Amino acid sequence: MPEGRDDLRPLVERLVATPMFDRADTGRARVKDWLAEIAGTGEGRVLAGRIADQPEAVLLLAGIAEASPHLWSLARGDPGGLATTLFSDPESRFDAILARGMDSVTAAVDEAEAMRLLRRLKSEGSLLVALADIGGVWPVTKVTEALTRLADTAVAGAVRHLLSDAARRGRYRSRDPARPELGSGYIVLAMGKMGAGELNFSSDIDLIVFYDADAPSLPTAIEPAPFFVRLTQRLVALMQQRTAGGYVFRTDLRLRPDPASTQIAVSTAAAVDYYESVGQTWERAALIKARPCAGDCAAGEGLLRELSPFVWRKYLDFAAVAEVHAMKRQIHAYRGHGEIAVEGHNLKLGRGGIREIEFFAQTQQLVAGGRHPELRDRRTLPTLSALAAGGWIDAQARDELAAAYCFLRSVEHRLQMVADEQTHTLPADPDQLDRFARFRGFAGRDALAEALLPHLRNVQRHYAALFEGMPAAEGHEFRFQFPAAFDDRDTLERLAALGFRQPLEASALVRGWLRGDLRSLTSTFAREQLAALVPLLIGQFAKSANPDAALIAFDRFLGGLRAAGRLLSLLRENPDLMALLGLVLGTAPRLADALAQLPQLMDAIVDPAFFGARPNESDLAESLHRSLRQALSYEDFLDRIRVFAQEQMFLIGTRIISGTLAAAQAGEAFAGLAEVLIRSLHRRVEAEFAELHGRIAAQEYAILALGRLGGREMAATSDLDLIVVYDFDHERPESDGPRPLYGSQYFARLTQRLISALTAQTNYGVLYHVDMRLRPSGRSGPLATRLDSFADYQEHEAWTWEHMALTRARVIAASPGFAAKLESTICAVLTRARSPKTIARDVTEMRRAIAGEKGDSARWDLKHVAGGLIDIEFVAQYLQLIHAAAVPDILDNSTAHVLDRAWQLRLIPPEDAEILRGAVRLYQNLDQVLRLCLPGPFDPKTAALGLIGLLTRAADVPDFATLEAFLAETQAKVRASFTRIVGMVP
Repeated sequence: MPEGRDDLRPLVERLVATPMFDRADTGRARVKDWLAEIAGTGEGRVLAGRIADQPEAVLLLAGIAEASPHLWSLARGDPGGLATTLFSDPESRFDAILARGMDSVTAAVDEAEAMRLLRRLKSEGSLLVALADIGGVWPVTKVTEALTRLADTAVAGAVRHLLSDAARRGRYRSRDPARPELGSGYIVLAMGKMGAGELNFSSDIDLIVFYDADAPSLPTAIEPAPFFVRLTQRLVALMQQRTAGGYVFRTDLRLRPDPASTQIAVSTAAAVDYYESVGQTWERAALIKARPCAGDCAAGEGLLRELSPFVWRKYLDFAAVAEVHAMKRQIHAYRGHGEIAVEGHNLKLGRGGIREIEFFAQTQQLVAGGRHPELRDRRTLPTLSALAAGGWIDAQARDELAAAYCFLRSVEHRLQMVADEQTHTLPADPDQLDRFARFRGFAGRDALAEALLPHLRNVQRHYAALFEGMPAAEGHEFRFQFPAAFDDRDTLERLAALGFRQPLEASALVRGWLRGDLRSLTSTFAREQLAALVPLLIGQFAKSANPDAALIAFDRFLGGLRAAGRLLSLLRENPDLMALLGLVLGTAPRLADALAQLPQLMDAIVDPAFFGARPNESDLAESLHRSLRQALSYEDFLDRIRVFAQEQMFLIGTRIISGTLAAAQAGEAFAGLAEVLIRSLHRRVEAEFAELHGRIAAQEYAILALGRLGGREMAATSDLDLIVVYDFDHERPESDGPRPLYGSQYFARLTQRLISALTAQTNYGVLYHVDMRLRPSGRSGPLATRLDSFADYQEHEAWTWEHMALTRARVIAASPGFAAKLESTICAVLTRARSPKTIARDVTEMRRAIAGEKGDSARWDLKHVAGGLIDIEFVAQYLQLIHAAAVPDILDNSTAHVLDRAWQLRLIPPEDAEILRGAVRLYQNLDQVLRLCLPGPFDPKTAALGLIGLLTRAADVPDFATLEAFLAETQAKVRASFTRIVGMVP
């Protein structure tokens, strides 16, 4: 019996778990139909015959058929391979898959053959791992190890193939033809989860590629840099280029030194110089997991030994301590907030998630690993054990974090098995979450939540306590002095050094607080709490783009409070909550203004339910109704609805910058709020209008949302793009009120009243800006359009760009019957046959016109830049207009959803789908932060550190240089995809 293997039974005999489905019969039927379909083949007969006596295996396949299109496709694609996998011992079968894959890829005659074989290796290996995972045959640690071995084999095989090919062409001298990588000086380091042996099911692989320019592996006429850069480009293509067989691994090279200005392969001499001179703390943390996985592994180990003093320092200076504190704050764990939403929770980046466990382990390695080599382990669980063995953490922390890590990784794997997507976010829709919970083996959503929440809370508790006793960064020991009668000179100099441009005014403000000049600070208790908070406040505000403005915003906030003692005491006890407040005041002017105007908004943030599930539209509508029914007049009604809107926008915005609400969820939240407000206003305006003018027989009135509201992609500053459509009994066109109006005049004035209610400036500002230019005939057309006129215009007069806009149209207020009529009209317009060439020309010309008017060269103008959001939106709209006649399922209001459907329906190449789907989510994540925090354009040169941190977190990259490189690369790829799909260069 092989060493370490005490169970050589086949996989089907070792199954201990299967998905749980209320509708398992659907899956069983699919399995039955498929087996009948392939019964005429030898492989089909063998599989059907052998599986008949294995009910657990049938149930396992039924669960996959029901819940995982990706795995079901792999299973259906290779019945013989599936039979072999099910009826073999999984360890031996996996070893055989890897060995055969390595040999066949190495021997491939060309890159096309190598690509095919690599993709076969990935499909066979990942299906086996998934079956062993879902069936409970392998624990999660063995699953992650197997996935890493699969990636190692693929990368090593690809490198060996490429070097062998170069040797055949006389461009490389091979020391050993069977292993041409030996002595090559070409080093591929696995980073992140791959380096640690902890890959997830649909993970990207993070690699850094180095080469030794002095290695004797190249003929003298071959320049090392171009050769190894080209070799790396071919390696990436072998790994991630989409073919009929799919892809192997998405490959990320952005962790290399200075990715914005270096080639994708970096010389070892340049790397050593970079790390020793300007290497950052996050790069030290990243290199903890670095592991040679392909190429010249001996040279790779030598390079890591050379970099060891950079990673494993014998001491930790104060500046590095401060960076560790900042890294921790950037991930954001808020103590004292016990509620964590299950729907939409990000298992990796969310509170209590995988990232916090990894950070918990890695940062303590940074602190102590220099003097304690036993802590230098790449893997998370062994590191936790080593920390406990050395007394750095207690056994309870080790056990709870290890249990949480294993559970969260198992749920993460199951999420990614559904569609082979690198997602970490649980479904936000309750029905979808319930369905997923059953796929994970739970009875439903509540059972999953009951198992999940204790793990998240345990992680959050241990993470929040991390480094509590750690020394502060140098300079925090400075004692600020704010005497009542004069300004302290040393304090003024310190404020100026921290970035306060008006230190005298800043000092005067603080001295006034401590004297009790503000009503909220008249009590001794409140002033004592504030005095203790002042150094932390100053430190937080100093990180903002404008420390003086942040301090003034806090002064306005204090001035609006009735009594500050309780809140200040809470902030003092909870530095992370103080950090959140500092981030709001110093980084997000819109939120700071709202907080200053309505200080009671803090009550919602300190409420434990704040970070729980966000309210749905029915909850919002009920809450708004409770407030509005207390309105004493129409003016009071308008004020109350604006106060409610500001409160809810503040809460959504704070969730965004705290990292508890992703872009897609934020867009839906802003849109859901807008719909609730619009419908409430519409009801009140219509009722008041009817008191004066009455109603028209059989009148119908619909509000149609387009643009960001229509696509549920709103941001904090989004306007409302609206169209109003009406109808009535044409034989009785006059209203029946005291001051009757005829049809078109009636609805035009009603619409004007509605727009005024939305846009009027009251004591609490403007609710929304409204754009009606998308209505038929634009600015020259009537504000409201009769249904038959709307249909006629769209059918005979509308331009292509108007139909593009119509793809995002969505009825948000109307009677059910009238809404159905209008939606049917829109569907008829969008599903009519069109000339792809004509649409391509119109789309391209419109894109060029926008570029001519707005420009397309500013990288951080995410909407207008070449390869930016407009490119993606136009691709989605183009696809709908040319395909909807034959494939109406392509229609959706959301850009992201359209791209998802285009991928699922195979209307665009998989490579383009991956580029565009990833890019739209990246742009929306960044755009939500920028629109929330800045009143104008973003300038990286003057941006606050807090905002830079928010953007890097939103993009899930380690630093801003990496983000800029990633953004430039993404924009270039999006523009290339636009050109390929539309067929014209914009």
